[in-house]
Amino acid sequence: MAYWLIKSEPDEISFDDLLKAPDCTVAWFGVRNYQARNFMRDQMCVGDGVLFYHSSCAVPGVAGIAAVASGAYPDASQFDLASPYHDAKATPAAPRWVSVDVKALHKGNFVSLSALRTMASLDDMVLLQKGSRLSISPVTALEWHAIVAAVGGEGAVDGVLTTV
Repeated sequence: MAYWLIKSEPDEISFDDLLKAPDCTVAWFGVRNYQARNFMRDQMCVGDGVLFYHSSCAVPGVAGIAAVASGAYPDASQFDLASPYHDAKATPAAPRWVSVDVKALHKGNFVSLSALRTMASLDDMVLLQKGSRLSISPVTALEWHAIVAAVGGEGAVDGVLTTV
């Protein structure tokens, strides 16, 4: 099992929006960075843990715990002419971008970026490195457990990730 941090602007989709979605699941679409796309396409697996991070807002931070709920599939927004995520070079026969489904597991405590920066176990976390702007980044097991504990979700996600 792997662990990931995914960023969302809460005015686009917040963790509360995810909790209100049917089956608490949404398609993670609109990723237009090749490295992030490759993580989704090549490494994310059903049941992987997800730290749902609110970015580009007054107080960024981890808003909840989720899981990858599907394998990668073509992102429909790349074909939609009206979408801000449209890609004129993508075709249904040769899609360039993928989506995965993400399922909410536990809301718990909001853990702000400033609080994350104070946790010694997170010193090497990709999110906290200067210039880190990826919308999806890998998280180590140590980082995952430290943040899940801060969220207050250790009991709430034990065993759930493999049954998503």
